[in-house]
Amino acid sequence: MSAIKLPTGFQTAGVACGIKKDNKKDLALIISDPLSDAAGVFTRNLVKGHSLKWTMKKYKSNKIKAIVINSGNANACVGPKGDEDAEKIAEITAKLAGCNKDQVLLGSTGVIGFPLPVEKIESGLKEACSRLSSDNSEDAVRAIMTTDTFPKEVSVDINLSGKKATLYGMAKGSGMIHPNMATMIGVFLTDAFISQEMLQKALERAVNKSFNRISVDGDTSVCDMVIVLANGNAANEKITRENDDFETFAEALEKVSVTLSKMLARDGEGATKLIEIHVKNALDNETAHKITNSIAKSPLVKTAVFGHDANWGRILTAAGYSGAEFDPDLIDIFIGDLQVCKNGVGLSFDENKALEILKKDEVKITVDLKMGSSEDIMWTCDFSFDYVKINSAYRT
Repeated sequence: MSAIKLPTGFQTAGVACGIKKDNKKDLALIISDPLSDAAGVFTRNLVKGHSLKWTMKKYKSNKIKAIVINSGNANACVGPKGDEDAEKIAEITAKLAGCNKDQVLLGSTGVIGFPLPVEKIESGLKEACSRLSSDNSEDAVRAIMTTDTFPKEVSVDINLSGKKATLYGMAKGSGMIHPNMATMIGVFLTDAFISQEMLQKALERAVNKSFNRISVDGDTSVCDMVIVLANGNAANEKITRENDDFETFAEALEKVSVTLSKMLARDGEGATKLIEIHVKNALDNETAHKITNSIAKSPLVKTAVFGHDANWGRILTAAGYSGAEFDPDLIDIFIGDLQVCKNGVGLSFDENKALEILKKDEVKITVDLKMGSSEDIMWTCDFSFDYVKINSAYRT
């Protein structure tokens, strides 16, 4: 990955408008000049936040000028006022940015059930407009954080038929993370020239291999989204079909998505380590995913890793209740490079080596079903004492 930078034509700002305590940044503004095409992927939770619903209605049919994201208080589950507030924030932003309200996308994250302090957000937007910059993206990243412990952003340069384009991504999320989106917001910005249809196709492909392959706690939230804006400033030949340039762009988007996803999993609430779960040689993709998914959200697996306990039986058990069909008498399990189970039977292994592996910041669990050629990978984290502390006092 290259040094972090914004693509040409984008500016960002992050300010403290008073939603959070202690003057912490809580309002991010992103501006695109020229206007951008947008693509999006959203939570599959039946309950959806009001700002999220606004974005879902606007992103496909409008050229986008701005994205506004607030943290600390999610605009969700407050009735008609939530929809009115979303529209008002879009109107305020449009007036400041010189565009139509339909060209403003919104994101909101934090505690649900409380109306947004729109007056504070209006004041914050005015300040954010005065602080817009093309070289200080971290302020915006910090402004979208909730229980995250560090900002998550990345950028990469790509070559599209001789033209240099930049792809930048930011994300937040630490708890309520599980496939089909989670308490996470991701924003990608690029100056690549690509059609909305191809942008959507690339995003869906990337999300399926990244943000939909992480789990912290099995919960999914109501305000989650990943948005990508493309303003065409790179002046490459417009990508309108699945050609070589599309593959270059799609692969880069997947690469930065995976990087951000692993950051999210590593920063799970109270987490001390990143866990990669790799299921291989399954009969089909669905089987592999069911098992990775089951292991990734198993509290017993996650607490065992936290306690440095090579309790491979918990891994096998999680595979067994996943709903996937496999032969338990064929299964091999590895913790790191140490095999702990062969053909469904426990091995006598070096406990000291297991302890050494489990003390690392990253732990890999491999499950070999030996029944086919399909595989799946997911990233999760351990459960520590702090996970309970954080979530027992989240609202207060």
